[in-house]
Amino acid sequence: MSTLARVDVTLSKRGSYAAAAAICLARAFASGRPKKLREIAAEMDIPRTYVSQIVGDLVHAGLAVSAFGRDGGHRLARPPELISVAEVIEAAEGPLASQRCALGDGPCRWHDVCPMHETMSRATASLRQVLAATTLAVLAERDAAIARGTYPVPADAHPHAAAIKVSDSVQVELPAYDVAARLSAGTSWLTAQAQACDTDELKIKVGPGGPGWLGQTIAVHLGEATGDAGDLVVPFIWEASGTAGLFTRFEGQLQLVSLDSERSELRLSGFYRPPLSRAGQALTEAFVSRLARASVRSFLRRIARGLEQDQSAAAEGEKRTSPAAT
Repeated sequence: MSTLARVDVTLSKRGSYAAAAAICLARAFASGRPKKLREIAAEMDIPRTYVSQIVGDLVHAGLAVSAFGRDGGHRLARPPELISVAEVIEAAEGPLASQRCALGDGPCRWHDVCPMHETMSRATASLRQVLAATTLAVLAERDAAIARGTYPVPADAHPHAAAIKVSDSVQVELPAYDVAARLSAGTSWLTAQAQACDTDELKIKVGPGGPGWLGQTIAVHLGEATGDAGDLVVPFIWEASGTAGLFTRFEGQLQLVSLDSERSELRLSGFYRPPLSRAGQALTEAFVSRLARASVRSFLRRIARGLEQDQSAAAEGEKRTSPAAT
């Protein structure tokens, strides 16, 4: 029995990244706050080395505008309901049109045109018509519904790379107020903790790519915190790159809960997307599950140690400068 290959009508990487970046800007349009490149990269899983080119395509096409400075960033040039998906795709891919004959080189009499030309031209025009009739606002609404879990999954949907649902927690011998102050101070401290995770634990002895296969953290992104010190929730994204160009990603939320006046608890939950092996083969499910749990556990432990060490150092500093010490 012969196996027939399906016709590929998907976007190129550049086109898909452009659509993802545009959706990110559409979601943020109502707030009026520009999005930084690092935020777009983290939220939409676009390589940070590539995101400036992608957003540049949107700016060059007049679909987005940029501003420099501390409060600068990128935003849509028009409301998302006035920008079509066709405009976004063509900003990255170029005009939607067939670049070659559908039947390739044929008999000599097909020198100027082939029997499939008009059919494929109408098909291409129909595709563009659908894309032109769909706005960024529609995509943003669908994206929000998917995030809420209320969007009905079509029967012909294409599942993305498998991700492992994982969660863990760790107690911190500090009041929630002190932990919240540290977490709200910016991402630089949290990034340093992620980069200092126990690499031996994360590798689970040695991974399929040999020592160092898992790579190091390249981005930690915190979303806008909600709640107070007694129950603080922070959207959290962590990404790492491996030596073979592999990418590991965790997306979820970091929750701070007050246990009592002296103790608090940090909970990290979300989805962990593993890398592929060097040979391009998926890792075993058992290995990925262990890797996901070890990654989350190692990160939480490192945060707890970092918080407690900082508190001890601050207390020691106060002791040295107090009048009693002199």
